[in-house]
Amino acid sequence: MTMLLLAPPAHAESIKIALTKLLSYPSVPIAIERGYFKEQGLDAEMVYFESAEPMAVALASGDVDFAVSGLSAAFYTLAAQGHMRVLASSAIEQPGFYNLVFLGSVKAYEAGLTTAHALPGHSFAVTQIGTSLEYTLGLLAEKDKFPLSDVSIRPLSTIPNVISALGGSQIDSAVLPATPALPFLDRGAIKLLGWASDLVPGWMGAVAFTSAHHADADSDLVKRFMIAFRHGSQDYHDAFAGRDNKRQDNAQTPPMLELLSKFTGIPAPLIDRAVPYIDGQGRVVMSDLAHQIAWYRAQRLMKAELDPKTIVDTRYAILMPEK
Repeated sequence: MTMLLLAPPAHAESIKIALTKLLSYPSVPIAIERGYFKEQGLDAEMVYFESAEPMAVALASGDVDFAVSGLSAAFYTLAAQGHMRVLASSAIEQPGFYNLVFLGSVKAYEAGLTTAHALPGHSFAVTQIGTSLEYTLGLLAEKDKFPLSDVSIRPLSTIPNVISALGGSQIDSAVLPATPALPFLDRGAIKLLGWASDLVPGWMGAVAFTSAHHADADSDLVKRFMIAFRHGSQDYHDAFAGRDNKRQDNAQTPPMLELLSKFTGIPAPLIDRAVPYIDGQGRVVMSDLAHQIAWYRAQRLMKAELDPKTIVDTRYAILMPEK
């Protein structure tokens, strides 16, 4: 893929980018490590957050310039107020790539909960209500045609809390990013019920976005950010995917695993077992955004009406062709 180069300013312009240290958001650290932001005259600093909602608040207040985060009811509620513009996709659930995983406790597994399709009648942990983790369960409920009320959803605040509750059989099941769970799966302390990418593929779990102010008043800055971001996305894609977008390792894979290990603090062999899919151009799946908004509204997790066309800024974003 040929990357457009804009003439950078004489002096590097400092920008702050909000994100969390999860594999779903690799394009920014790749672009920093490999100098793509510097090529665009940008001095990029990563500012770490624990969840998506405070990122959106920080962006709206001007404390950060860009963000990459998971999608949630809170994100869409803030977006409906006109503060944010979506620029690109990050992680997309796609078969053959492993990001979110359905998990079960040993006790529930031994009692018959051996697949995510058997979740009705069981307790189910998420970190917070209204996040993409709950949406993942919602997609499975739609596919399997069971009422979401048949599952007892319990928010436990943090990933370690969810893993601890599963390990102690205080909760029957959960869905989580895979890498923190893999050591516990390997020890047999929790059980695998299925991968989200196999069960409910084709939806976006995360996006890159900026403020409405930057999008409208600083178009050159946003364009330069996007060139670097897409270069990082393409490097990630090419390290793990072939031309058919299926998992295919190559000579670029080992150095990419090491770079991601440095960013996340997760050993490279664990990352290699749970690599999310990233579109090389960061294309946005508009139909999925519309479905997410409709689902959160149907669950009464957000009140605002929101047309995804009003938050995806097509001056910068590239749309995924609809099938």
